[in-house]
Amino acid sequence: MEEKDFINDLKTGKHDAYATLIDAYEQKVFSTCISFVPNKEDAEDISQEVFIEVFKSISKFKGDSKLSTWIFRIATNKCLEFIRKKNTKKRFAFLQAITGNNIPIDKTDYFTEINHPGLLLENKELNTTLFKAINSLPESQSVVFTLHKIDNKSYQEIAEITQRSLSSVESVMFRAKKNLQNLLKNYYKNEI
Repeated sequence: MEEKDFINDLKTGKHDAYATLIDAYEQKVFSTCISFVPNKEDAEDISQEVFIEVFKSISKFKGDSKLSTWIFRIATNKCLEFIRKKNTKKRFAFLQAITGNNIPIDKTDYFTEINHPGLLLENKELNTTLFKAINSLPESQSVVFTLHKIDNKSYQEIAEITQRSLSSVESVMFRAKKNLQNLLKNYYKNEI
């Protein structure tokens, strides 16, 4: 079936098309989500939100990009929204703690899913350190690095997902690698 026909089937609400879409993208979307949010339950929740958004917004899909690019763009944005909310909650809890309104800060180890297929590292502590370093990068660098190194997307795919030029993606990736080297070098210097 041509992608154009498939998209028309989705837009007209054909149940078979939705089932095909979920079968084709469920694991891929989850893989992208867990690349950004390495916690299985949260990644599953975000994946569900992605498909809800796809179903609600398919009528607005113009076909300027491939359907897969559009879906991964939604997945990336949903993950970034989640990360922003989580960071805001942490800052709020911290501020409440220092102003005397004692609400306990969540000190659990958030990074529960370290067996992501895109990661070859086996040491959980090392993985946690790596994810924290990636998440401390500026958002554009974190997105490009995660999509390329963890989710195994090509620079061209990342350019389409992030709506950047190929040279911009390469430049952001270069800065991300440099910043990660410095962050990890400083981390290990302090650990010794």
